Amino acid sequence: MSRAEQEAADRSIPSGSDFLQLDIGDAPAGGRADWLATRLRLAISDGRVPVGGRLPATRVLAAELGVSRGVVTEAYQRLVEDGHVAGRGRGGTVVVSAPVDAPAVPSRSTGTPATAATGPFGTDPRPDIFDSLRAAPARIDLTPGVPDLAAFPRAAWLRAERAVLHDLTPGDFGYGDPRGTPRLRVAVAHWLARNRGIGVDPDDVLVVAGVAQALTLLGQVLHTDGVRTVAVEDPGSLGVRQQLRSWRLATPPIPVDAGGLRVDELVASGAPAVMLTPAHQFPTGVVLDGARRRELIRWAAGGGLIVEDDYDAEHRYDRPPVPALRAVLPEQVCYAGSVSKLLAPALRVGWLLAPSRYRAALVDAKRTADLGNAALPQLVLAELIESGALERHLRFLRRRHVRRRDAMIAAIRTHLPDAVVHGAAAGLHLMITFTGGRGACGSRGARVDDVELATAALARGVKVQPLSWHRQRPGPPGLVLGYAANSTAEIEDGIATVGAVPR
Repeated sequence: MSRAEQEAADRSIPSGSDFLQLDIGDAPAGGRADWLATRLRLAISDGRVPVGGRLPATRVLAAELGVSRGVVTEAYQRLVEDGHVAGRGRGGTVVVSAPVDAPAVPSRSTGTPATAATGPFGTDPRPDIFDSLRAAPARIDLTPGVPDLAAFPRAAWLRAERAVLHDLTPGDFGYGDPRGTPRLRVAVAHWLARNRGIGVDPDDVLVVAGVAQALTLLGQVLHTDGVRTVAVEDPGSLGVRQQLRSWRLATPPIPVDAGGLRVDELVASGAPAVMLTPAHQFPTGVVLDGARRRELIRWAAGGGLIVEDDYDAEHRYDRPPVPALRAVLPEQVCYAGSVSKLLAPALRVGWLLAPSRYRAALVDAKRTADLGNAALPQLVLAELIESGALERHLRFLRRRHVRRRDAMIAAIRTHLPDAVVHGAAAGLHLMITFTGGRGACGSRGARVDDVELATAALARGVKVQPLSWHRQRPGPPGLVLGYAANSTAEIEDGIATVGAVPR
């Protein structure tokens, strides 16, 4: 049989590859190597096979396409000659450059691109504002809410993972309970009892993908139940407002002062539910005091619903622990927590405790959303909790955080002398407010625009958040500054850079 006849026979057999959905039936007779080289060159050009990506082994791709290995080898060789790929021995054939006419990589942001003048900032933050800010390059990142990611307990995590994998059965890799693995729910119940004074049955713990998902599920369930308004703290988290508003819930602002949420203002608002951070209010850092707690409990006992985000509760330095509201009034409090500030946000593991009337609906919503969190990270986290490794890690972090907090306060006093520091007794961030603007040389200026200040700081390589993002009502301008993820030298450099911005 001639080569042309053999190729014609081969074309009658349906063959193709999952790689780039290559269909050998599209290749012209006698020109398969040319066709394949062209398809690969196009895929490299448009980014489907990026620089650093690896091409399939010639033997594998030839078998999938139903062609001789020589066809694939010849196509790869043409790309080698073009300088687009290189053979790396056991590392395979790797893309090392794209054609010069390769299109630009599209922006990660799904919203309107920010202008060079404003960066990701704006007076009316978009829903994707935090994505844009995270993607913005900076040499020093003082974003609040970020733990010390370099301190992640890798060795302890690996030990726990090996222990978990050793005991897993094949059935443990299947679909599980959408509420979470039983082992983690037990571990979380014990953790909350020991550290937050909350008594809860493990069956009532719902494992979620962080507090963000907890709020999304709650928003869905509350909206279905007829709740259309959830009051929020002011100042209070912009991210929380975005989560609640995604389910068309109104978020009227309730003022926060030195005693915490103004419960009298909450009562006057007529809102049926309130979202708050009583143990360490974001962003002010105040604690809901005893008198306000009693007022809030009376309001909830009369039918009000509390959504408690136990934000930063474990990170305390200069004050005694504060009990969770959930421990006092479980049937009127939805309680959310996570390991995002203890270990790393990338784990996406948190928990939600809800009044009995909402539990079934929340489990249904979680099942519909994702069938439950990934089981392996849950089991590893349970091992960390049960072994005491998580508590040891927390004690280590507290000592390190105190040094970094003190370094930030000292730097603020030196480089931002007109700033007032708030919330230093706990947490991972400080809030500062400005009583009046001063220029870089100390001359009195106009009122500070904190969005402009944050924009100018980012242009100088330092990432901060403007306080006005987290306000709905007018209030003093300021910044929210995270210190947990940076060395003392980086903190000093970052605050000095912010202080050098004319105001």
